[in-house]
Amino acid sequence: MTDLRIGVMYDRDWDPAGLPEFARRAEELGVDDLWVVEDLGWNGGVSAAAVALGATRRLRVGIGIAPAPLRSPALLAMELATLARVFPGRLVAGIGHGVRGWMEQVGVAPRSPLALLEETITAVRALLRGEKVELEGREVRLEGIQLVHPPAEPPPVVAGVVRPRSLELSGRVADGTLIAEGHGPRDLEDIRALTAQGGAGPDHTLTVLSFCHVGDDPDEVARALHPVTEGQGGWLGRPQDEVFTVSGTAAKAAEGVHALRAAGADTVALRVVGAEPLRQLEAVLGALGR
Repeated sequence: MTDLRIGVMYDRDWDPAGLPEFARRAEELGVDDLWVVEDLGWNGGVSAAAVALGATRRLRVGIGIAPAPLRSPALLAMELATLARVFPGRLVAGIGHGVRGWMEQVGVAPRSPLALLEETITAVRALLRGEKVELEGREVRLEGIQLVHPPAEPPPVVAGVVRPRSLELSGRVADGTLIAEGHGPRDLEDIRALTAQGGAGPDHTLTVLSFCHVGDDPDEVARALHPVTEGQGGWLGRPQDEVFTVSGTAAKAAEGVHALRAAGADTVALRVVGAEPLRQLEAVLGALGR
C-alpha cells in the first residue's frame, strides 16, 4: 500500500501538552500524516500544526479544519505561508464551513456559507501562490493583498465538507476534499462523482477520516465505539450501524483501510478511540505491512 498515505488524528479531547511527544512517536511508527483539529473551545489548528511540525522531521501535518467564518482569508494565508516556508512540503491546510451553531455563538455565521467558503479558499490559494488578490465577493473583500513571503511550495488547500453542494464546490476550487468520520467505501463513489461534477481533476485528492478501535473482543470494540458512532450518526443523519469505522482485530482494521483505498481514498487518517492509541495505531500499521 505504498501509494496510500496513512495518517492519525490527534483527538481534540487529548491534552495539547501531549501533542509533541505523540507526534514524535507517530513519526517513529511510520505514519505519513498527523491531523490536528480546530473546534470551538478546544484547540487552535494553526498553533497545533506548528507544535507538531516543530516536534518532528518528516511528518506531514494537516489542519482539520479551519472554519472559514472564524478566519480572515488574509490572516489565514499569512499563517499558512509562515508554516509552509519553515516546513516546506509538510503542511496540508483544511478549510471548511465550521459548525453553524458554533459560528453563531461567536457572531460570525455568514449569510451565504457556500459563498464564504468558495471565496475564502480561492483567496487563500491565490495568496499562497504569491498573487495580488483583488476580491469583491458576497462575503469576502480584499483590496490588493499580497504576501511578502509566499511559500516556495504552496501547501495543498483541501475543503472539509459533507453536503452535496459543498462537495461540488470542493471539486471546483480546492486541491482536495477532507471526508468526515463515518463515511465508508460506498460513500466515496458518490463523493468522487460530486467533486468531479464541480470540476475536480485526477489530481484532486480524497482524505478520509475514520474512527478506529483495535481489539480482539467484538463486544469490547462495540462498547468503545458506541459513543462516537452514535454521535456521528446523528450528525450525518444516518443510523448508528451505518457509521463506517476501521475497527476490530488489527487484520480486520487493515481490511477497512484497504476497502477505503479501493474506493478512491488517497489518504486514510485514523481517529483512534480508547486507551493506548499509539499501541492501536502500531497494530494497524503492522497489519498493513508498514
